[in-house]
Amino acid sequence: MCAAPHTAKLSESKRNVIETDGSAKFVYQVWKGNNRFLLGGRLIFGPDVRSMVLTVFLIVIPMILFTVFVSQRLINEFPHHHGYLIMAIGVVFTIYVLFLLVFTSARDPGIIPHNAHPPEPDNDTESELVGNQRGSLSLPPTKDVLVNGITVKVKYCHTCMLYRPPRCSHCSICNNCVERFDHHCPWVGQCIGKRNYRFFFMFVSSTTLLCLYVFAFCCVNLKKIMDANECSLWRAILRSPFSAILILYTFVAAWFVGGLTAFHLYLISTNQTTYENFRYRYDKKTNPYNQGWMRNFMETFFSEIPSSKNDFRATVKNNSTPFSSLPPGQVSSPPKTSVDLETGGKRHAVAEEELEDIQSEIGSMRVSEGCDPQPSHLIITESKTNREQATQDDIQIQALTAEINTENEKITKS
Repeated sequence: MCAAPHTAKLSESKRNVIETDGSAKFVYQVWKGNNRFLLGGRLIFGPDVRSMVLTVFLIVIPMILFTVFVSQRLINEFPHHHGYLIMAIGVVFTIYVLFLLVFTSARDPGIIPHNAHPPEPDNDTESELVGNQRGSLSLPPTKDVLVNGITVKVKYCHTCMLYRPPRCSHCSICNNCVERFDHHCPWVGQCIGKRNYRFFFMFVSSTTLLCLYVFAFCCVNLKKIMDANECSLWRAILRSPFSAILILYTFVAAWFVGGLTAFHLYLISTNQTTYENFRYRYDKKTNPYNQGWMRNFMETFFSEIPSSKNDFRATVKNNSTPFSSLPPGQVSSPPKTSVDLETGGKRHAVAEEELEDIQSEIGSMRVSEGCDPQPSHLIITESKTNREQATQDDIQIQALTAEINTENEKITKS
């Protein structure tokens, strides 16, 4: 009889331990971006990581065809085991390209951590704070930063609640601000930024060389068949159709990845990103980051890759998550519109960079002109909408409360 209370106390203590352990989560489990994580947060991918499977398929399948149907003929044609060397170089080079693909796709590209609250206004922005109709304050959409003696405007990101560093941009696909943002590459399923651009360029350029390697030895194989059988090119193709297929495939692929390689060589030599090249057109104005082609290449290939600013395997409490909502009464900025895509709570930002820039310019014009942020009829409409939304929220809360009370009564009766 005395053991029953003791057992109840033990079960209650175990339940408390389980609840305590369950309240602690890893950063990657509560991450606000749209990234996908593997191996307990050790690998981070973009939301379109499945496209990387297609990229692997486009690399591996042609190499298998080359090894099985082309290299076997070259082994017999070349003396002193040189044919084996040709096959081995192709296989090793393919593995090297796949490793570069993983290094590009599975690492933090340079994500700036999301802020839980907007930054505190400094001396420069404190005088620019503008009140809106609710009496709260809004941070200025841009502020000036000096880079190598040239003034550069940095923008405020409403999603990440921070002023982006120079060359940083928000990726609407991954929903993250990325340092030295170049572009989001669908072929690797990841943003290309400060921490993986080097591997991306090595992947693209190495894939170009691999295409040229397969293309060259497929041509050699057809030439050997023509010489050995004293036949025309058409008959040689009939004897080795996979050589012709691979020649056509690698010719098209080499133009694609080769063009990317040439374009990024130009970007590296002028110290631009793809985003900056298409958006700012530094050809018409001074590029504050250009240090000369030699220093630009040194910076890209020989500078130290900075450590990630995110510890995705760090533990956070549910009640103290770094991405908690903003308490009332603090300096706030209107959040970027977003839409729930899954019940798991993933958010996808729908405002693109161009729209955000237009809104920022309109906001700055209103600040400079000292006009009201919104017309009065919009304020009246918004207040009505807010009242309707509040009524709907009250109805939902009452329904949930009634449901919880019903479940409690069932548990008590049982």
